[in-house]
Amino acid sequence: MSDNRDDSLYAVFSQVIRLHHQRVHMVLQKLGVYPGQPPLLFTLLKQDGQSQNHLAQKLSIKAATITVMLSRMERVGLIERRSDPNDQRISRVYLTDKGKKLCEDVRDALMTVDRECFSNFTLEEQLLLRRFFLQMQDNLVKVCCKNAE
Repeated sequence: MSDNRDDSLYAVFSQVIRLHHQRVHMVLQKLGVYPGQPPLLFTLLKQDGQSQNHLAQKLSIKAATITVMLSRMERVGLIERRSDPNDQRISRVYLTDKGKKLCEDVRDALMTVDRECFSNFTLEEQLLLRRFFLQMQDNLVKVCCKNAE
C-alpha cells in the first residue's frame, strides 16, 4: 500500500476483489442465495446433521449470525433443524432436498464465475497465480496470528 496510484498493485488487487464480490453476488442473487450461505450449504452437504455451534465454529462466524442465517434458510425450505436425540439442548441442522438441489445450482454458478475470471489464462498462468495467492495467504496468516498473540 506504499503507492496511492490507481494502477498500483494494491489498487488493482482491491478492484479485482470488489468486482469478484459483485459478480458472485449477482449470480447468487439470481438463485435467491445470500453471499454468506454457500459455505454453510457446502459444509452441510459434506456432513449433514451438524450442530449449530459446530457450524459457527467451523465457519468462523458468531453464534447469533448462524442463528439468523439458519432461520432465513429454514423459512425458504433449504434446511431443517432437529433436536439431537441424545441431548435436547443441541440443535442439529440438515439440508432438505431443496437445499441439496440448490447446492448443485450454487456450485454451477460459482464455476461460471470461475470460468469468467480465468477464461483467458493459460494453465501455467493459473498455476502461477494460485501459487502467488497461496503465498499471500501465508503472509497474511503469519501477520494475523502474530497480532492475535
